[in-house]
Amino acid sequence: MTLYTVRKGTGEPLVLIHGIGHHWRAWEPVIDLLAAHHDVIAIDLPGFGRSPAPAENHGMPSAVEALAAYFAEAGLDRPHVAGNSLGGAIALELAAAGHARSVTALSPAGFATPAQLRRALRVLRGHRLGAFTPTPVLKVFYRTGFGKAFSFGWLVRNPGVLTAERALADTLALRGGKGFGAVARHGRDYAFTASPDAFGSGGVPVTVAWGSRDRILLPVQASRAREQLPGAHHVTLDGCGHVPMSDDPALVAGVILRTTAAASAAATRPHAHP
Repeated sequence: MTLYTVRKGTGEPLVLIHGIGHHWRAWEPVIDLLAAHHDVIAIDLPGFGRSPAPAENHGMPSAVEALAAYFAEAGLDRPHVAGNSLGGAIALELAAAGHARSVTALSPAGFATPAQLRRALRVLRGHRLGAFTPTPVLKVFYRTGFGKAFSFGWLVRNPGVLTAERALADTLALRGGKGFGAVARHGRDYAFTASPDAFGSGGVPVTVAWGSRDRILLPVQASRAREQLPGAHHVTLDGCGHVPMSDDPALVAGVILRTTAAASAAATRPHAHP
């Protein structure tokens, strides 16, 4: 499976998975913090960023299959995985399928009611429509605080932290995401349904973290995640929006590193599950 990746650091592998319409740069604010402890691999999902779109897309099963194939080809034996939004759901599904050593899911998809999910997809489709604004106009627009707030206020709590270059790159990635349509169609019917038992008895540390100011996948969905994953560690990211890596890089990196450290500690205990 050919995926575009950016890799930095040394240590146990940690794979970072972005959300729908985004690309590896979603993780740019936290990569250096994580790379001080891990071999960090930020990927472009199939059909997004610089990764080619798959010939067929069957939704979540296709995503999990693609990532598992990439892990095998890259020699990654159950890496740590962190994901945001769609990427958070993929991370949880990878763990349930036995492909992850630990999981940090930031505002993961899969815990919304049908009405909440329809609303989120309407907002995201509206964002993608706006991404087709002519590039010269966007370049001027993103030099202003209003422009960044107008385009990214639904995604991050403080759009002012985005540089004009980063804002444009994210918008062009959304515009060019050939996988967006298929992923959105399949996403209409997606819900996370794996049993907590699928993660094994204490074998895979799982953290679910939700931005308190998430306007896409509303924080109320965190309560459903708590019910479905009672054995996970649940965290509120105070003041963060849907893409918390931009809002509070240190907080997000700390949450991820505590999860990976829990897995490493479990692996060194006698009779721990692999």
